[in-house]
Parts: sequence; C-alpha cells; structure tokens
Amino acid sequence: MPLEADYLGAFEEHSPEGIRAALAAGASPTMPIKGKRPIDCLIEGYLRSPRFATCLRVLIDAGATVDHPVLESLLLDDDVGLRRLLEAGGQEPLECRLRVPCAFASCEGVTPLHICAEFNCVRCARVLLDAGADVNAPAEIDEDGFGGQTPIFHAVNSILNYCRPMLEALVEAGADLEVRLRGLAWGKGADWETTILDVTPISYAQCGLYAQFFTAVSRMYIAISCISTEGGTGQSCRYETCRTSILYRAARERRFRTDGSGQSTTWVTPHHQRLQPSAAVR
Repeated sequence: MPLEADYLGAFEEHSPEGIRAALAAGASPTMPIKGKRPIDCLIEGYLRSPRFATCLRVLIDAGATVDHPVLESLLLDDDVGLRRLLEAGGQEPLECRLRVPCAFASCEGVTPLHICAEFNCVRCARVLLDAGADVNAPAEIDEDGFGGQTPIFHAVNSILNYCRPMLEALVEAGADLEVRLRGLAWGKGADWETTILDVTPISYAQCGLYAQFFTAVSRMYIAISCISTEGGTGQSCRYETCRTSILYRAARERRFRTDGSGQSTTWVTPHHQRLQPSAAVR
C-alpha cells in the first residue's frame, strides 16, 4: 500500500521523478489500481501543469498505452506526431470522437480540439485549427440531454488558470461566446459532481466561485473583471457578475450582453438541490 500511495501521489503532483521511482520499486504501468489503469489515474487528475506530458511519456515508455493514436498525440501536445496522423488520415483525426476520464467538464464524446482546450495543448490546437477544425464543434449530448459544450467551455475554469493560452487561442479563432447549453455535467462520477443548468461560456466561468469548484483556489487564479453595478441600480453584483477578463473583453467587443441578464447561474447537485442567482442579478 505505501508504494501504491506513492505512485498515486506522483500522479496527483505530476512528478515524473516520483513515477519513475515507483516503477523502479515495482509498480506496474498497466495493472489496474482500484479498477482503473494507472494511465487513466494520471489523466483524470485535477492538476494541470507542463509536467503532465512528461509524466504521460514516462508511463508510455514503461509499457502503458493510450487507446487512440490521435489522443496520445494530443495529450503529449505532440504537434509533429499529430501532423503525421493528419497527413495519413485526412479528416478522421479532425472529426474523431474521443472519451477521456476528466475531473472537470466531461470529456465524453469530444473532438480533438476539446481535448486541447481541457489540457492546454496549444501546439496541437494550432495544427488542428490550421487544418480546419471547427472551433465551435459541440460535444455529444448525454443520456440526460446535457452536454453539447464547445471547446471553450473546457478552458474557462481551469485550475490555476492553466488553460488561459487555449482560452485566448479559441477566442481569437472565433469561438462563440453566446452559445447556450441546457446543462453541463462537471466532475462527472466524482464526489463533487455538479450539473450546471442553462449555461454559457461566460456564466460557466463564473461558476469557479461556487464551493464545489474550489472557491478558495479559484479566487486566486481566475483573472476576473468585476462589474460594480447592475443595470444602473447601484447595487453590487458581487460574484455573480464576475467575468474572466479575456471572455468579458471579447464579448464586449462583439457587442454581446455581458451585464448578467439572462445569464443563469443556477446549478443543481446530484441531490437536486438548487441555488438561485442572488437578488442582485434577478
């Protein structure tokens, strides 16, 4: 058990050295840990950092496998390998649907560009966009009628604001900031699973201030532009009118409404407990 704990701890911290040490001590790169492959334990973790690709490479070199060649290139942010796949496979690498365990926005039935947005694979994203990838391609809808998110949803709430380069790249590529979803599952299958209803990219960015989105951390890392009053009432809109600055600026420049009206911040827990927007935004 101490070895397993060290192994999982190395995944959680994105420590290539820790993974190598665990493998050298006898940890398996392929044997399931509590029903999950080690490589999936790494992928589904909540940390986002530049060490992730190195950790993934350590496991692959030790014998672990990623189920799809396109997915492997994306997660490694291997733009050279992705170009080779595009040259050999035509549109298939652009249009394939991928399924990846994820601690945040669901990555079930997503496009390669969704994966880039989730893991900040900027080099591969540039290759995909240059090849004609649809910046507004929707993910699959789940059995409850939720999902359909476009890639930008995966970049607006990243831990430590790590995916901000992808957020900026998607906005520059013409990502729709007004697209509205019936609902989106966050942390699907985890203890903190939450379904956010009637959600747009901007209102989804605001959700970083809810408790199960790790409020204490999000207030430190999300670059937020706060509007001090709502509709000329002079009332402070507090957290509900906060915006990530890149989204707010882009929306303002495109003449989108960013004053909070029509932007539902209602969310529902797995126990169907609702919180309504505050009086300041009703």
